[in-house]
Amino acid sequence: MLLLLIGSFVLLGTAVALIARAFGMSRMRTTETIAQIDTYGFTGTGPVASSPGASARGLLDGLASLIGNAVGARVGGLREAEIRRSLMAAGLYSLAPKRYVGYRVISTACVPLAMLWLGASVGFPPVLTLVATVLGAMAGWVTPDVIVRHRMERRYQQIEWELPELIDLLVVTVEAGLGFAGSLQVAAQRIEGPLGEELRLSLQEQSMGLSIEESLRNMLERCETPSMRAFVRSVLQGETLGVSIGQIMRTLAEEMRKRRRANAEERAQKAPIKILFPLIFLIFPAMFIVLLGPAVFNMIDTFGGH
Repeated sequence: MLLLLIGSFVLLGTAVALIARAFGMSRMRTTETIAQIDTYGFTGTGPVASSPGASARGLLDGLASLIGNAVGARVGGLREAEIRRSLMAAGLYSLAPKRYVGYRVISTACVPLAMLWLGASVGFPPVLTLVATVLGAMAGWVTPDVIVRHRMERRYQQIEWELPELIDLLVVTVEAGLGFAGSLQVAAQRIEGPLGEELRLSLQEQSMGLSIEESLRNMLERCETPSMRAFVRSVLQGETLGVSIGQIMRTLAEEMRKRRRANAEERAQKAPIKILFPLIFLIFPAMFIVLLGPAVFNMIDTFGGH
């Protein structure tokens, strides 16, 4: 138990030192930036008020970036590109891969510390506390990745559901006389959710100099779903072969409707199998208790009286 307490204090001191270092580096960089701005002749109108939550979030971001940069030397370029692709697919555009790695390291350090503190305060056996600490470290490392993947899958499902609406809107606007780029701008203004975010990001890439084909390929890399793949490939083939975009979009809209109907039928067929577990283990026992409970108590009273 003494060794566990010593180890927890050492880890806590290390965490406090890292936080103090990150805070000091953040203040130093802020001071240097303000000094550079002053050399250009710009002066602030007054102190900027910041909420405690924002300052704590900035401190945590600085600590995660510091740890991520320290660990980033061991993370290869291929792994960093894979992390960046996963974060963008999950909609976390502003989260850098190294900062994400830093958050995973912080989670891996904090969860075992919580397990050590819980085991020392409750009085668990040392072996159980050690096993809980190891499992907590594994859970702390894996949990952020699980959250990102869950968010990515949910975002993919929303994009798959919203894409037929986008194609219908493109059909209407293109046949009304707008070009394909103008139709994308109209759709980006009217569509919300993950698909709208991807469209606005694609338009931003086009405003920065990329062509429509390149921005659509980048959008396909960020959210590679079957419907998005069919949409991008159809548009690229239409631009290459000179086929009417309106006709391509109309054909693609019919295909998307059929695919959505097939997915709905597939989910409906899976519903009876998925409902078996709650039906057998949750609903049936409650029904048996409500229906057979009074009869069982009457039988107990009857046979107990004799």
